[in-house]
Amino acid sequence: MKSDIEIARNTQMRHIKEIAEDMGIIGDDLELFGNYKAKIPLKYIDPLKVDKSTLILVSAISPTPAGEGKTTVSIGLSQGLNKIGKKCTVVLREPSLGPVFGIKGGATGGGYSQVLPMEDINLHFTGDFAAIEKANNLLAALIDNNIQSKTRGIGIDPRTVLWKRVMDMNDRSLRNVIVGLGGTMSGVPREGGFNITAASEIMAALCLADDLKDLKKRMGNIFAGFTYDRKPVYARDLKAHGAMTALLKDAVKPNLVQTMEHTPAIIHGGPFANIAQGTNSVIATRMGLSLSDYVVTEAGFGFDLGAEKFFDIKCGYSGLSPRAVVLVATIRALKYHGGADLSKIKEPDGDALNRGLPNLTKHVENIQAFAICAVVAINRFANDTDEEIGIVQQHCRSIGVEVVITDVWGKGGEGAVELARKVSRVAADCKNKYVPMYDWNWDIPKKVETVAKKIYGANAVDFTRKAMADLKKIEQLGLDKLPVCIAKTQKSLSDNPDLLGRPKDFIVTVREIEIAAGAGFVIPITGDIMRMPGLPGTPAAENIDIDDQGNISGLL
Repeated sequence: MKSDIEIARNTQMRHIKEIAEDMGIIGDDLELFGNYKAKIPLKYIDPLKVDKSTLILVSAISPTPAGEGKTTVSIGLSQGLNKIGKKCTVVLREPSLGPVFGIKGGATGGGYSQVLPMEDINLHFTGDFAAIEKANNLLAALIDNNIQSKTRGIGIDPRTVLWKRVMDMNDRSLRNVIVGLGGTMSGVPREGGFNITAASEIMAALCLADDLKDLKKRMGNIFAGFTYDRKPVYARDLKAHGAMTALLKDAVKPNLVQTMEHTPAIIHGGPFANIAQGTNSVIATRMGLSLSDYVVTEAGFGFDLGAEKFFDIKCGYSGLSPRAVVLVATIRALKYHGGADLSKIKEPDGDALNRGLPNLTKHVENIQAFAICAVVAINRFANDTDEEIGIVQQHCRSIGVEVVITDVWGKGGEGAVELARKVSRVAADCKNKYVPMYDWNWDIPKKVETVAKKIYGANAVDFTRKAMADLKKIEQLGLDKLPVCIAKTQKSLSDNPDLLGRPKDFIVTVREIEIAAGAGFVIPITGDIMRMPGLPGTPAAENIDIDDQGNISGLL
């Protein structure tokens, strides 16, 4: 069987100008990055067309080591929609180097449902992550420079500075650091640290901004700390926001590539869903809706994470509303949720499968809680038996949700034709606008408790002493009416990664709450979740190589 990268290399791509022309983009308007990548100017966003086009959101059950294939299904579905005569664009996030070199080894789909050129997209792409990293770290440098300056400093209390530097790599050793060591010429010593770039507030703000002007305003709203006399300090007070936005002038433009079947693919922004909002940019989604009749987009990890934030944060700011949600599930992942050992996950096990189905049920209930119609997509693998497939189909019928089998890895768009027909019919019949899970004007504990109880299934939420102190500070700053972007493990509906399936009678613990005033939300951090991941015992980087001719291997 060919690997993903071998399949990708054997695919003849079209020049990106041809893909753009099919969408109605004038070739000279493209900002080319070689023959197969380009940036689209924001002038192509048409608000009237956005409102008329159909948005499809793809989510998944709680992820497992067995895999679900959400990105692969998203790409395959977009290809399938084009096969049945729908003008469709897939809109996705950019991969982070952290997972590429850590666990995944790549994040551009798989088999015959990939976005291309996959090596470029998985690695440096068009430099958006680098620009976000530089803008983030410029603010960090300006904060420390202001603390150091005796003549122009505004009296920032270094003990109150929570702004961290970022880099696009998993490196647990940088989570907590001391800066300013080496004497008076090297700055004022204080505690600091690093987040991964995907968790940067700059990333979140870029993905929620309407345009360059709005992005500059969001940069200025970033909270940096307090002065010694307890006055809040924002990036605009340091005159940082102009330069930060200048670094992002190209990164704000969405990137155009193509799928293996030449379906247009817009890829832009890359926040993780367990530690950020987990969705591509508002700009990219609007661009796709402006240039096609259907847009397939995804939200990171399970519905309890990326999709909840898609509705409660992204839709709240943008006014977007999906017409249908596709929930991706695999037989092997459901068996894992039912207690099957990972080493035996490919073996038939109806009992484990039945025990894992409540996880799927909970995610379907969560979709319906937002008043949006759902379709379950069973992403079929070669080892799945007809009996196992039948168990999931019967279960979906018993809970009143549409279900379709797909084989997008092996067949590309052809393997998603039935799903495309079903989804297009469901989307046409579903006239509902999404119903938010909470009112932004509620206090923060009520917002967190609503998500924890209604989406996760928790009994209660416990706020630590540190979280309560953070709440008081947020209220004093007048930021308590912002939505909540809860940082939580992706491995469980709860905040305990070991609780699989559909856990019950658990309490979610919020240990602290970070401020992301520029992005426009606050971040309650639960359990042991970290905003700078570490590498696994066997990093994917060990299997990635390049030969003398420049051919890369090991990207999955």
